[in-house]
Amino acid sequence: MELPECPVCLQTYNEKDTIPRVLACGHSVCEACLVELPQRYPDTIRCPACTQLVKYPTQHGPSALPKNIDLLRLCLEHPSSSSSDDSQKSKQHSVNKGDDHSQFLCTRFWSDELYSTWRDWILPHDVISIESEFAGREGPGLGFVLRGRFGSTFPLKGQVCIQENQCLSLAPIVSLPPVNHSKFNFSYVARIMMCLEGMKEAQREELALILKASMKQNRICKVYGLWSDLVGGLLYLVCERHRGSFLEKFSELRNGFVGLAGDGLNRDGFVSFSMIGMSICEALIELHTEGLVAGYFGRSCFCSDELGGIYFDLNEALASGRKICRTLMDAISIGTSNTVKQEAICEYFLQNECLVSPELLFELLPKDTITPESGFTRYPIGYGSDVWSLACVLLQLLFGNALPRCTLEKNEEKKSFDISGSYICWVERVSSILEDKLGPEYLLLRQTLCKCLEINPGSRPDAVDVRKCIWEMLVKPQFDVLGTLDVALNRNSVYCCLILGELCQLSQECSKSQRECEFQDKDNGGWPDFVQDGEENSDEGLSKGMTELKDLRGHLDCITGLAVGGGYLFSSSFDKTVRVWSLQDFSHLHTFRGHENKVMALVYVDEEEPLCISGDSGAAIFMWGLTSPLGQDPLRKWYEQKDWRFSGIHAMIVSRNRCLYTGSGDRSIKAWSLKDGNLICTMDGHRAAVSTLAICDEVLYSGSWDGTIRLWSLIDHSLLTVLGEDVPGEIKSVLSITADRHLLVVAHENGRIKVWRNDVFMKSQTLHSGAIFAICIQGKCLYTGGWDKKVNIQELSGDDFQLVVNSIGDIPCSSVVTAILCWQEKLFVGFADKSIKVYHGNLKSFSWYASILAQVSEKCQ
Repeated sequence: MELPECPVCLQTYNEKDTIPRVLACGHSVCEACLVELPQRYPDTIRCPACTQLVKYPTQHGPSALPKNIDLLRLCLEHPSSSSSDDSQKSKQHSVNKGDDHSQFLCTRFWSDELYSTWRDWILPHDVISIESEFAGREGPGLGFVLRGRFGSTFPLKGQVCIQENQCLSLAPIVSLPPVNHSKFNFSYVARIMMCLEGMKEAQREELALILKASMKQNRICKVYGLWSDLVGGLLYLVCERHRGSFLEKFSELRNGFVGLAGDGLNRDGFVSFSMIGMSICEALIELHTEGLVAGYFGRSCFCSDELGGIYFDLNEALASGRKICRTLMDAISIGTSNTVKQEAICEYFLQNECLVSPELLFELLPKDTITPESGFTRYPIGYGSDVWSLACVLLQLLFGNALPRCTLEKNEEKKSFDISGSYICWVERVSSILEDKLGPEYLLLRQTLCKCLEINPGSRPDAVDVRKCIWEMLVKPQFDVLGTLDVALNRNSVYCCLILGELCQLSQECSKSQRECEFQDKDNGGWPDFVQDGEENSDEGLSKGMTELKDLRGHLDCITGLAVGGGYLFSSSFDKTVRVWSLQDFSHLHTFRGHENKVMALVYVDEEEPLCISGDSGAAIFMWGLTSPLGQDPLRKWYEQKDWRFSGIHAMIVSRNRCLYTGSGDRSIKAWSLKDGNLICTMDGHRAAVSTLAICDEVLYSGSWDGTIRLWSLIDHSLLTVLGEDVPGEIKSVLSITADRHLLVVAHENGRIKVWRNDVFMKSQTLHSGAIFAICIQGKCLYTGGWDKKVNIQELSGDDFQLVVNSIGDIPCSSVVTAILCWQEKLFVGFADKSIKVYHGNLKSFSWYASILAQVSEKCQ
């Protein structure tokens, strides 16, 4: 025989340690556990057996509750169960409790892990303002110069702060899916999360690697996160931009070198070259340390701060890579035969300053353009490819325009271009010029630079070796008291190549029509519109997911309430009628007439004989039968006791025990029997009209114009607790309430909502610029509407310690929103202009659009 036990500690009751005390709901809990149970609301406690909120004597404690004598007698007459059984039951109880909670989670299109990963990287929309277009800049260009609008510290991984008027740069990552034909305006964070969710996993991983690398290294420009202006329709990577120009510094240093015309490089010139050369090497080393390989970079990929420090600009590296990809595509489209294509491509890459390593050129060339006669050999892309570009930057620093350009050598016998031979000739000319310019004093530097240009990347030195060479020539080993940079790179380690990575490849996946955006200029290096395959189709589903199905008209005044049941949609109005609409085709079926005053509220009752009950401002309650055919006369009607000062019904709701509750202008809540319409009891306490009612877990929630929410027990109709009295002097009328098992959301006339989760106050947040008249919750999605003529859709997420209200978007409306109802992927909205609009969509899945990730919810408050 199993003896009765406490539902919390699962211990058998006794008269010493586990004395059973009886709660108002009839369940018993041991005295020790009652002391430990959290009291979320004043003078109340949730029964751990039925989760019902019941009265609790806080001042006197559990000893003031009656003992369960019958349970004590039964336990004393039989021996207690073993502790092992208790342990097993406790474990099973925990499992069941977790399973019970999981069924209330809302299905999402993205995981909590994805959202939590990206939410901190989404910059608020108003933190950045586009100040001016940055034109005429050497290199690929970043398109715009941006400045931080205000200084705020964001919860990024590195706690980076964007200061006021800080100069920033941006690089486009991907297009935001278009939503031009949707009735629904997606929020800023929702559109970015939609973009991130639509990206491939490899693209997100590469993006995350770039973000994290910039936070850990000092010589890499900090990447603050993701941002979009929404107007251009692009998602950008926002990076710091140093005010010092490396290109100007580059030119000044070259002009300061003496003897470049033929006298050789003097000592002062070499010192200047060495300092900037080592800084470039250090920036490249930090990049490689984080597992990133640029693949190609030029002088424009480096920038300088006010103190002369050199930094590697990840945004510019992406820009340079994309420019090469676009140029390659244009060159391929010019030629008709393989030979012509090969010539066009190589003429560009080998005869201008956009020098690309041989192995990268081979990788970028279409395989059908590579012929055996070209002399190409396939080598892997890796750290050696960046060392090749490093050598080119250092050579440009030394020689500038004097750096020789490669010319293609044509093999007359085979009528083809010997690319490999042309490259070898070019390296020999570079070596010859180096010997003339540097002289025997800098033999080690000349040998190192030439070795960096080896056709086999495996034979090239590391960036660490190049820096060591420059350092040892600048500081003689016998005077080196600080030592050299001790960094070892594993050539076999896994790395990500930016130019061959997913982010650069996005531009190649676009058609020419997709690459034309509003600020594109082909002659000035305009940016393409990076739209992925399948994004347009995905958004087509999204725009169709919130479409206006029907505009229901017929009422002659403002809509006051909506209800669904029995295959009907019911609507009440100030025009003193209740209209019945078909849920099949939304046609008007019937109108209930009889009220002499404005109909303020209505409810549907699902009984053996379904009912529609309506209440008006004259305190009349009408009960309408729904058997076919629908009749004109009510089945029953009765009136509240009228008060000449406060009268009328403002809210109605029905409990499972067949009780009708009405909130009245006389500041009371009344309970009525549906069987005969008799008044059961009156609940007083509010100091103003009761405007809204909700029922959840055998608790009646009432909101009032006095700014408070009162909780009533449905068992004995006693007052459990009062919320909102702890903020004196800030009375804001409560206009609407919605509740489910875990959440209580209260809407106020000042446009703010207050949210309680598991009886704990979590958040107060402004959602509208005016009063919120209607509120509805489904799953994790909250729908609100009011004076500002729009329906806002939010996602409520987080955990027991933090509630996050993420704006998914809004539906712009032409009139004040007065009623909202969710039912089977349809959203019904009533307006002050006498209309009812029906929107169709997968309402349960709107949480897909919440993320950041990410995110505005905390950053923009």
